Amino acid sequence: MSDDAPARTTLAPEEADALDAHWRAANYLAVGQIYLMANALLREPLRPEHIKPRLLGHWGTSPGLNLVHTHLNRVIKARDLDALCVWGPGHGGPAVLANSWLEGSYSEVYPDISRDAPGMEALFRQFSFPGGVPSHVAPETPGSIHEGGELGYSLAHAYGAALDNPELLVACVIGDGEAETGPLAGSWHANKFLDPVNDGAVLPILHLNGYKIANPTVLARLPQDELDQLLRGYGHEPLHVTGDRPAEVHQAMAAALDRALDRIGEIQGAAREGGATERARWPVIVLRTPKGWTGPAEVDGKPVENTWRAHQVPLPGVRDDPAHLAQLEEWLRSYRPEELFDEDGRPRPEVLACVPEGSRRLGATPHANGGVLLRDLPLAPLERFAVRVDRPGASRNQPTEVLGGLIEQIMADTADRRDFRLVGPDETASNRLQAVYGATAKVWGEEILPTDEDLDRHGRVMEVLSEHLCQGWLEGYLLTGRHGLFSCYEAFVHIVDSMVNQHIKWLKTSRTLPWRAPIASLNYLLTSHVWRQDHNGFSHQDPGFIDHVLNKSPDVVRVYLPPDANTLLSVADHALRSREHVNVIVAGKNAAFDWLSLEEARAHCARGVGIWDWAGTERTGDVPDVVLACAGDVPTLEVLAAASLLRTELPELAVRVVNIVDLARLMPHEEHPHGMKDAEYDALFPPEKPVILAYHGYPWLIHRLAYRRRGHGNLHVRGYKEMGTTTTPFDMVVRNDLDRYRLVMDVIDRVPGLAVRAAVVRQRMEDVRTRHHDWIRAHGTDLPEVADWSWSD
Repeated sequence: MSDDAPARTTLAPEEADALDAHWRAANYLAVGQIYLMANALLREPLRPEHIKPRLLGHWGTSPGLNLVHTHLNRVIKARDLDALCVWGPGHGGPAVLANSWLEGSYSEVYPDISRDAPGMEALFRQFSFPGGVPSHVAPETPGSIHEGGELGYSLAHAYGAALDNPELLVACVIGDGEAETGPLAGSWHANKFLDPVNDGAVLPILHLNGYKIANPTVLARLPQDELDQLLRGYGHEPLHVTGDRPAEVHQAMAAALDRALDRIGEIQGAAREGGATERARWPVIVLRTPKGWTGPAEVDGKPVENTWRAHQVPLPGVRDDPAHLAQLEEWLRSYRPEELFDEDGRPRPEVLACVPEGSRRLGATPHANGGVLLRDLPLAPLERFAVRVDRPGASRNQPTEVLGGLIEQIMADTADRRDFRLVGPDETASNRLQAVYGATAKVWGEEILPTDEDLDRHGRVMEVLSEHLCQGWLEGYLLTGRHGLFSCYEAFVHIVDSMVNQHIKWLKTSRTLPWRAPIASLNYLLTSHVWRQDHNGFSHQDPGFIDHVLNKSPDVVRVYLPPDANTLLSVADHALRSREHVNVIVAGKNAAFDWLSLEEARAHCARGVGIWDWAGTERTGDVPDVVLACAGDVPTLEVLAAASLLRTELPELAVRVVNIVDLARLMPHEEHPHGMKDAEYDALFPPEKPVILAYHGYPWLIHRLAYRRRGHGNLHVRGYKEMGTTTTPFDMVVRNDLDRYRLVMDVIDRVPGLAVRAAVVRQRMEDVRTRHHDWIRAHGTDLPEVADWSWSD
């Protein structure tokens, strides 16, 4: 026992015995899931045919997780707490499944896995078995909001769940392997953004069992005083629970939880009733128990318990090695299952004495099935925010600034219900969304100086220079039944590539589970994009997040490239109303031409792709000579400028202009629900005609999306090809061959017979590009005919 363990003992002998019975039952069930497919209650001697042919799962962390679950049950029941637990060592799936089966929540969502002997055998058999459930805590697990397969995100998820949930306690078990990751290290700072008045509490439980899969862990080997200094530096007060004797650990864990919850109550009371504003030092429990606790001490003469060998399957040769089989049976019987389960295989009353009732059970909390708590977001009519467009290109606006008015109104309309958050890494004003500060400030729990602006302890805009933390907060917030938007520089959203992978997988799996209610979509607004990095240059130029997302489940992912302010409003309105999607919206923040009225924008966005007949020169009923297509705001500008040049230089040419808002429309209908059927695609892009497509990102993505189309051989794509620097806006498109003059040259090169007839025009286009090169180096600005260009019918 640690000298820093809480001194008072809180458990009477009969309560301690009941807790130990529950813990032993959970341990038995965890081992059974890894090994057994029959003879679940050991009613006969264990034989090889009772053992699974493939032994998969993680034992090492499971006894510690079972201890936490057991003791959380006690305090939830005793204090009538509204609680959720995030299981960072999510590979300890056997433990969380075992506890949800014990409490009955598992059988409620899966009636065929009943809480009796046949149900126990089914529970064991399905684990890591074909047609069964994963070895990790997953969407299939009642009470979970956290996959845990990829480590590093548990604490951020926990804080996201606590935001705007003032009565909720979120316990978060952090594995010591996970604690070595960068995202987790950054997440310790989330307590500086927690509002004790309007938010719930997060209780981190740092589980130090000493080892990862094959190595010791850093924090477990730190001297205790150094670890305490680290945790206190993060703003926490550590409470230590250390030991390997169950009776002593039960007492210490109960005392630590009571002390932690008392302290949380004091902090919240001081802020809510006493008006305290200084940031409090929140408790953290440091739990040190052996890896693989209560499992085999040695196997084949080598130490296992309290070593890395206990991480996964301590006895790997059970079907083939009689000694291993005997050792497994001895291990299972050490939990005395006959004391824990009755003749029908049901948990005995003393095992369930600590279990809360109804929705207080960790596996039944509605906060882990956030869709049941979700309310529709109040969205004001877009007419209040739309810009007036009398004719295409007659005015300019900053699209994200226009969107900022809508976000401000959402913040105002959710001020009382507090279920919408805007997150981003230090970029809200930079991305022109500063109107939101008219309704709420940025939350900030540290000292606020007179020179600071838009900071408040109760704000709902969250800025921290960690994309991981922003993503984790928002995921936890959405998964517990709320709404939000993540605004980020386009190049740096890549930092959360792995996190969005996990969230997409979670949503894909959740769609197959009828008991999981749909949650609000994860919405990205990517701006400060590749084509306008005037301050930053090459390091800030990467449009590849689109490629990354479109590789994922087509049922979940959506990518939108609105070309102006009104289409951005329409797309945002759709995304914020949607459920169970990941919506990626890429839009500029700089002043840009307004092309469509709100009514036109709505119709265009509903189609996802469409002909802008006012921009082309094709006649009704005729087949165009060439299609100029565009996806993205800057490509749209360059295509329209190219169309204008073609109208002047080659008036006899029939040019069709097509704008793409929903990028998945290019995919076959069989591959994506938004994809076009072949007939529809061929009508827009006649297979025998050249198509010049100007695209916001990497051009090869478009070829991948459209490779099965009949006209793919006539498709020529211009886009970003890693030619970046700090330069003028137009020089960026010239460097990447996306400019209007290059597009005109592409048309001349690809329309049959035009190369000879329009050789002079092509030469003039090339000459302008040369003149541009010299001009910007002499003047530092774009050519006047580019800088002053406007659309004219």
